[in-house]
Amino acid sequence: MTRNPAGTRTKDVMTSIRSRIGSRALLPGDRLPSVRALAETMKVSATTVVEAYDRLVAEGLIRARRGAGFFVAENTTPPLALARTATPQARAIDPFWVSRQSLDAAGDVLKPGCGWLPAHWMPQEAISRAMRHLARADPALLFDYGETRGSATLRRLLLSRLADQGIAAGLDQVLLTATGTQALDLVCRFLLRPGDTVLIDDPCYFNFRALLQVHQVKVVSVPYLSDGPDLAAFEAVLVAEKPRLYITNSGLHNPTGATVSPQTAHRLLNLAGQHGITVIEDDIFGDFQPEAGATLAALDGLKQVIRIGSFSKTLSASIRCGYIFARPDWIEGLADLQVATNFGGPSPVSAEIVAHVLSGGSYRKHMEELRRKLSHARRDVSERLARLGIKPVLTPRGGFYLWCRLPDGADSASLAQKALASGVVLAPGNVFSLSQTAGDRMRFNVAQMQDLRIDQVLAEALAQAC
Repeated sequence: MTRNPAGTRTKDVMTSIRSRIGSRALLPGDRLPSVRALAETMKVSATTVVEAYDRLVAEGLIRARRGAGFFVAENTTPPLALARTATPQARAIDPFWVSRQSLDAAGDVLKPGCGWLPAHWMPQEAISRAMRHLARADPALLFDYGETRGSATLRRLLLSRLADQGIAAGLDQVLLTATGTQALDLVCRFLLRPGDTVLIDDPCYFNFRALLQVHQVKVVSVPYLSDGPDLAAFEAVLVAEKPRLYITNSGLHNPTGATVSPQTAHRLLNLAGQHGITVIEDDIFGDFQPEAGATLAALDGLKQVIRIGSFSKTLSASIRCGYIFARPDWIEGLADLQVATNFGGPSPVSAEIVAHVLSGGSYRKHMEELRRKLSHARRDVSERLARLGIKPVLTPRGGFYLWCRLPDGADSASLAQKALASGVVLAPGNVFSLSQTAGDRMRFNVAQMQDLRIDQVLAEALAQAC
């Protein structure tokens, strides 16, 4: 525990207990550490701990039970506080703050740190045709609740796409959700309990970290390399921490752009099977790959792997629809959970629009054009960033992210703060890193880098930082 330099040791102990209760590490009715155990942990005397506990009892925060110890009082836990943004530096690497800067930005703000494509890159005509078709559909589609598992038409289309990847599954193995994030949230609600351990990549998509905070689980990480997770570290974490879940992107990893190799994927699944861990594979960037790569779900056959995804990156972040592929018995439980939390499946309107676009040839042509444009953008942006001393850690096979190393001496959080003051939203490395070891990294969205003013803002911020 970090001691409060301005207070006494008694206050240090009180601050530590308040922090544990405030973060919900200790819940109402939980037993506090014994006087002797806490004294050893905090390197203070037992008398100091007793005094701290007595003061907290007087405040009503904890209760003493004769012969049993000290317990968190009932009705004392404050509302769940997720963001920790006490300082500008902390805000720059806080997942909630970074997300809100992108989502709430005014129209003139430049967003190379955001996670979606510009509107004019999206299939506007195909979406418009789908909406005109929708206007002529059965009025019930516009006014009724959706089916608990979502549109059967879209689910069949998704199963056909899955079959193209070599995965045989039935309608009882797919569930539509409101969004890709809701898909992950449902799986976490279904499989996790507060206090469970979850393994993520380091770095990883920062909203994985944000969502797991909501579920009040212990989060541990494994370094992510150019061909997948560091398998030695992966195995060590499985042995030491016994996580319940592992959450990852196997194709076009976010933020690195790396692709898991077949060898790493096979070994990863063997280790997961040996240790009884469920793998959640987020495949939201799969369609951006120039050719199909190794996927965990294909190698596993949906036995211990759950596949989730959505079309918010390829079709529309406004017309949202996610999905889950899993074992039939789990889909059954997840459908009940979706009824409890959403009263039905995703919007029938959104599902119908997505199904209409997927069922024609326009989606394939749209993705071919996107891959072509992104290939040019990655090359162009890489050259522009190189002039500033910013270099990609690796060259991704596809997608719209470049995970870059900044010049020596530059800190990405400080750079993001300076850029924000000039109307540019960036994504600093440590917002993706649980271990906070990516301070010299930055994720750039090449599709959102078309305005050359971004180069000038970066150059000025780097001049101040280096």
